[in-house]
Amino acid sequence: MNLVKGYGKINLSEDPASSLSTRRAAHKRRLAIALSLTLFLTLLICALVGAFIHASNSKDRTPSVSSNSADLLKAVCAVTQYPESCFDSISSLHSSPQKPDPEPFLNLSLQATIRELTNVSSLPKSLISKVNDPGTVSALKDCVSLFDDALSQLNQSAELLQVGPGEKALTDKKVKDMQTWISASMTDQDTCLEGLDEMGSPLVGEVKARVQNAKEYMSNTLAILSNMPSLLQKFGITLH
Repeated sequence: MNLVKGYGKINLSEDPASSLSTRRAAHKRRLAIALSLTLFLTLLICALVGAFIHASNSKDRTPSVSSNSADLLKAVCAVTQYPESCFDSISSLHSSPQKPDPEPFLNLSLQATIRELTNVSSLPKSLISKVNDPGTVSALKDCVSLFDDALSQLNQSAELLQVGPGEKALTDKKVKDMQTWISASMTDQDTCLEGLDEMGSPLVGEVKARVQNAKEYMSNTLAILSNMPSLLQKFGITLH
């Protein structure tokens, strides 16, 4: 008999009660881990389903633009060829619609265009007194007349937007008339520059630079007008 065997140690294989307790503890740990993992997966699935439902509902809601005035203006100017000048020119008037509606922005764009062209309309007259070349003088006189015509057509367009209570600001006929007049105003500016260029005038570059803003504003106004049906839909407004 070996009296020294196992001295100072506990042999688990020889202690049934201790072995059973250890197995039970390990089983409880595995069960706790399984329950925790099941709970985590359940919460994750619920979160994903909730996010999917929220995204689906968001796509169905209208309008698609923010009610913030700056965001509305950006949405309108996005249809133009010169969105930055569109935003700056309308913002400079320090006026914004009280409700999401693209039509007031059209009016503001037109007013900015009239103001800008008014500022440069005196340019040809002031240049006439500074040149001696007969060809340039003749072309500048044509520019005076062309700018007057352009302003007249823009003012006619603005008058169409001045309506009484219950009247439609834009009808099909008004839209066509405004498109015709604004396009003609743009043509007047181009004709002025072409006349100076044909005469070989050294002033063509100066005049072109001075009227660039007015040209962009006209283009912006025409683009807003032409895209009014899609803008009204985007703003959630029933078409006239």
